[in-house]
Amino acid sequence: MLAPWPAGARLEEFLREGRHGDMDWMAHERRAHPTALWPEAKSAVLVGQSYAPQTDSLALLEAKQHGLVSAYAARRDYHDVVKGKLKQLGQWLAHETGAEVKVFVDTAPLMEKPLAERAGLGWQGKHTNLVSREHGSWLFLGAILTAAELEPDPPHEEHCGSCRACLDVCPTDAFPAPFQLDARRCLAYLTIEHKGQIPREFRAALGNRVFGCDDCLAVCPWNKFAAEARETRMSLREDLRVAPLAELAALDDAAFRARFAGTPVKRTGRDRFVRNVLCAIGNSGDRALAPAAEARLGDNSPLVRGMAVWALRQLLDDHAFKGLKSLHAVRERDESVREEWDV
Repeated sequence: MLAPWPAGARLEEFLREGRHGDMDWMAHERRAHPTALWPEAKSAVLVGQSYAPQTDSLALLEAKQHGLVSAYAARRDYHDVVKGKLKQLGQWLAHETGAEVKVFVDTAPLMEKPLAERAGLGWQGKHTNLVSREHGSWLFLGAILTAAELEPDPPHEEHCGSCRACLDVCPTDAFPAPFQLDARRCLAYLTIEHKGQIPREFRAALGNRVFGCDDCLAVCPWNKFAAEARETRMSLREDLRVAPLAELAALDDAAFRARFAGTPVKRTGRDRFVRNVLCAIGNSGDRALAPAAEARLGDNSPLVRGMAVWALRQLLDDHAFKGLKSLHAVRERDESVREEWDV
């Protein structure tokens, strides 16, 4: 359901608190205040919907021959479902108040997490994600801006205390300090948003993650209160959550689109996804997966070819690797892929 709370936050009282990390796009001026996005806005209604998985996300990291997709993405795209519900709520609010409304689900430069904290949904934890005492940290957020003056709910206090679980579990040390995220080190950013090759210093830490990373959410102690998500239209699909790496590496563009149609994974595109899969193959330690990587040495994408080279370097002995290099490196025209061969 759409959260037990919608809650109001007076926009004129909203101040940017700088606890969202240091991604450049997050620092854009239009994210500083909702009225910069819509000058007529007077109040914000924030909603949250749980997507708590039943399975242990950390345990799935041990399935090294299988690729792991983040719990939020192995299901129907939350943008579609949550936005539909928000529109229903927005229509009701507009009818009751006579004021115009606008609906947002991570589709515009609106800082939902600080607003949700101000609105009383929860607090931004040390991992910078919103945490609810009732629903834990597996939450989709959405917002309705309205031109109506609504009575605000009290802001939520922070309840992380001395806990460091989310900071300590991060495989790339992406938190320079509590409540701060360096996205350049975050595996979720690197596997989803980053358009280039995965930096070498983070490849081993990626493990078998092929889309996103749930570690900092999964260890949050407040999740013991989170019930499994009940929205049937966004049921977690285990066939998408965990799948054989060899099967995923063989996906061409058409097969990728068909497999992940209607999910957040599709937006990343086939090339970046298979790049991640090949990195996971390199981390698997399973030489039986080497043929799956070798098959990608002739791929059209330099991202894919380059990571295939890296994966094979991890899995093969020097003699076998040099044999492949003698066949393929001489024909390679992309500088980044040639660098992978020559490392």
